[in-house]
Amino acid sequence: MNNSLSFPSDFIWGAATAAYQIEGAAFEDGRTETIWDRFARLPGKIRNADNGDIACDHYHLWEKDVELMKTLGLKGYRFSISWSRVLPDGRGTVNPKGIDFYSRLVDKLLENNIEPFITLFHWDLPMALQDAGGWLNRRIADWFTEYAVVMYKSLGDRVRYWSTHNEPNVFALCGYLTGKHAPGIKDHSTYTQVIHHLLLAHGDATSAGRSILPKAKFGITLALGMDYPANDTPEDNAAVDIAWTTGPRTLLDPIFKGSYPALENDSITPFNPVILDNDLKRICQPLDYLGINHYFSNWLTIQNNLPKITRNDLPKTDRGWTVYPEGFKDMLLKVTDEYGKIPIYIMENGAAYPDTISEDSMVHDPLRVEYYRSYIRSLHEAIMKGVDVKGYFAWSLLDNFEWEEGYSSRFGIVYVDFKTQKRIIKDSGKFFSKVIRDNGC
Repeated sequence: MNNSLSFPSDFIWGAATAAYQIEGAAFEDGRTETIWDRFARLPGKIRNADNGDIACDHYHLWEKDVELMKTLGLKGYRFSISWSRVLPDGRGTVNPKGIDFYSRLVDKLLENNIEPFITLFHWDLPMALQDAGGWLNRRIADWFTEYAVVMYKSLGDRVRYWSTHNEPNVFALCGYLTGKHAPGIKDHSTYTQVIHHLLLAHGDATSAGRSILPKAKFGITLALGMDYPANDTPEDNAAVDIAWTTGPRTLLDPIFKGSYPALENDSITPFNPVILDNDLKRICQPLDYLGINHYFSNWLTIQNNLPKITRNDLPKTDRGWTVYPEGFKDMLLKVTDEYGKIPIYIMENGAAYPDTISEDSMVHDPLRVEYYRSYIRSLHEAIMKGVDVKGYFAWSLLDNFEWEEGYSSRFGIVYVDFKTQKRIIKDSGKFFSKVIRDNGC
């Protein structure tokens, strides 16, 4: 009996990282302070007072890291650009050393037949722009587009895949509503306006990209979980609808339909940013793909008229995130059902577990291996049911700086000893490498 699952012949298997989380070299070669450099230095914000000053030192070890990618057999590598490394003031004068770093990285990837997937904004806004109002200042749509154009002109002759933003929904929620991420603001009206400006910047940068790189592929990457009613009651089903409408649909609707969703529930604070004429038309640009980051599912019930997460009987990762591979498939089917058969790339999927080096000098992470096996199976089921998934990127290539958790939360398929910068391919990395070789599992 053959239980192997094979994927489409042109399917891209890759791994993902982000600039602030791996690069280090925080103040070298012209790079200037970002909101995360500033936030990480505030007392009590990051576990163990960690910061990204050195991280995985990828800025200096990038050639070795590309060798690791080659060893794993990656077909694609998703990474982000440090905005303040290429534009130290956020706009205006370009830093040639910053451009050169990414140019050499792209060349080395292509030499090794690894397709570069670039994310322009993965949360590390230059402090110079934050001081000018950051994402609350409407002019940031122009600043972001200027930055995007610099990158299109610098790397567009070699890079085909571009994402404007990584998880703008999480960036806005955690940075401007809960305040647990940079820049640490807690204000609902600011949060809604920031989402609108993020989307405006996305639309303008996509439009600019099309005019400069007509053959490139443009998209945006959103974090999408899957919600279920805790009980099959009208109240709990309503909780799921509220969570979907106030979460994913707040971005998906304007991007794909040119309008924000209406919410008929008096207990929810309304989503009412200042919207000027033509804004929604600017946001609703044709996309070549949707990037999706998926990690967990939730079960919701209504408590005090608001959705609340419940259910504790399923396995959880080190971050307390529910492991439920079926939710991966259900989410992909839901997105396809509501927004049509859009080409999709899974830009992040993975799990944090407390890894240690064993006596044999290896890192054995059976829970992560099983996580990947089960989620890749679920992904295959979604493709068999008609979802147009073009690629899958494991989060993350390396253990790295995991935002408010610092270095205590390990997602990598490659272990990093942060004191010595030694890399060890984990069992999950070896498993993933075999998935790539077999184009399935």
